[in-house]
Amino acid sequence: MRSLLLSRRDLDFLLHEWLDVESLTKRERFAEHSRETFDAVLDLSEQVATERFAPHNRAADLDEPRFDGERVHLIPEVAEALAVFAGTGITGAAMDEAVGGMQLPQTVAQACFLWFQAANIATSAYPFLTIANANLLLAHGSPEQVETWVGPMVEGRFFGTMCLSEPQAGSSLADITTRAEPREDGTYRLSGNKMWISGGDHDLSENIVHLVLAKIPGGPAGVKGISLFVVPKILPDGQRNDVVLAGVNHKMGYRGTVNTLLNFGEGRFTPGGEAGAVGTIVGEPGQGLALMFHMMNEARVGVGGGAAALGYTGYLHALDYARTRTQGRPATGKGGPPVAIVEHADVVRMLLAQKSYAEGAVALILYCAKLLDEERTAATAEEQARAHLLLDTLTPIAKSWPSQWCLAANDLAIQVHGGYGYTREYAVEQFYRDNRLNPIHEGTHGIQGLDLLGRKVVIADGAGLTLLQGTLGATVERARAAGLTEHADALGAAVTRVEEVTRTLWAAGDPAVTLANSSVYLEAVGHVVLAWIWLEQLLAAGDREGDFYAGKRAAAQYFFRHELPRTGPQFALLESLDRTTLDVDPATL
Repeated sequence: MRSLLLSRRDLDFLLHEWLDVESLTKRERFAEHSRETFDAVLDLSEQVATERFAPHNRAADLDEPRFDGERVHLIPEVAEALAVFAGTGITGAAMDEAVGGMQLPQTVAQACFLWFQAANIATSAYPFLTIANANLLLAHGSPEQVETWVGPMVEGRFFGTMCLSEPQAGSSLADITTRAEPREDGTYRLSGNKMWISGGDHDLSENIVHLVLAKIPGGPAGVKGISLFVVPKILPDGQRNDVVLAGVNHKMGYRGTVNTLLNFGEGRFTPGGEAGAVGTIVGEPGQGLALMFHMMNEARVGVGGGAAALGYTGYLHALDYARTRTQGRPATGKGGPPVAIVEHADVVRMLLAQKSYAEGAVALILYCAKLLDEERTAATAEEQARAHLLLDTLTPIAKSWPSQWCLAANDLAIQVHGGYGYTREYAVEQFYRDNRLNPIHEGTHGIQGLDLLGRKVVIADGAGLTLLQGTLGATVERARAAGLTEHADALGAAVTRVEEVTRTLWAAGDPAVTLANSSVYLEAVGHVVLAWIWLEQLLAAGDREGDFYAGKRAAAQYFFRHELPRTGPQFALLESLDRTTLDVDPATL
């Protein structure tokens, strides 16, 4: 039976026919692996996602986490699924063998995790956060922190979180007030509140390892005074740390992931006889935000992956429904029995749109994962630096584009189902509600737009933009040589417009005007990047025949003819240096 989570055929195409992940086995880090091991772990991921994660997706949505004033209650299937997940070893799929990992390429690990995100985005959030937490400690933690916390996380005995936002300071981290008072033994005592902490408290694991941003008294003001701390729920000596669950947030979707308000240092628990949550600093004082970006950037690409997975499963559900639901007759037909709605042109339009968004988004996420493999293992320092810069430039797009357009795909999946899609009897309404979180968390569209236009395309004299243009331009030339002239010309013109518009925006001489247009810029450049991703897939497909490749060509044509032209008016608006949002009087809103 064909899976309604993801298309394994598409993953094989992206991994092997396009990205050629098997070639990575020639590198020392991946020398123990082969196409067979990659396929085996993908098979295992599909199996566990299908059998253990997908079956309770609806149940966890209907019976969301409950807080009785003392502890959080979740349906038992969540813990059962996570125990099986831990047993697969996929938590450490891309981590070093020395810490219990599989040392797989990140590209393969990312593809594996997409199965779990498609099957149950809420349950998959617990290992998602844990993996990112462990990776930050592996990169920046002390040997003692790695030994104490990372091994149990890889084994699935401990889970991890990231604690950034506060009730009064969401994305504005300069305004956090959580304090970290140093002690003579080298530890710190933390006090304050953290809001919107996914996985912040539960009984799914032996311990929860919180990575917490806080300020050391007497440090610099603003973000330069932020430091990062490991603050576990249970201390290494077995004492309960002074981290207390104050409440659970009730969400529109993504309900199976408990989302919390945590109090640090309220005095309910007093390890060592003193109030305050015990923490150890990661790195040096004042490095907190820079270090946390290691986890945040990984999470941003991962959020894009989750959005892509939800868009993809929604598309497959809509396609399956459209093939089996009979209603209406062809516009040119005369009488006869009703036909499957997939025969109607407007339904085809909606399915093609979903396909172009979802398959394009998954391809973008896997391309970014491949860049991480290149950054880690490419033969020369120059190649590694190139991969790092390109990944850095693409990260805001990889987070925001799937979050916006795969949510649009979920909207279209509901539309294909008609009235049935708006009922709880069909899965597509939950996919939409679950995916609606992804444009918000790990930095909203507005924040990603500011990051792309305000930082990524201008730092180092525009090196990121220059590299992106050169990468897209190389694909354009390959496409022209392959006879894909129409699409090559369209993408080439769009790449030129990106350069022109970026120059105009920054020549305005007024950063307020420039950055007021950053969200439109993000959306337009994102569409250009996805057109490039589709042209890359066309080149990988070559002249191969069959339904799969015909579907790729149809989705690519849809994107180039229906989606890429959206950027024309957007670029014109950007070039006008529009001041509407700056000049409006808030009192008139």
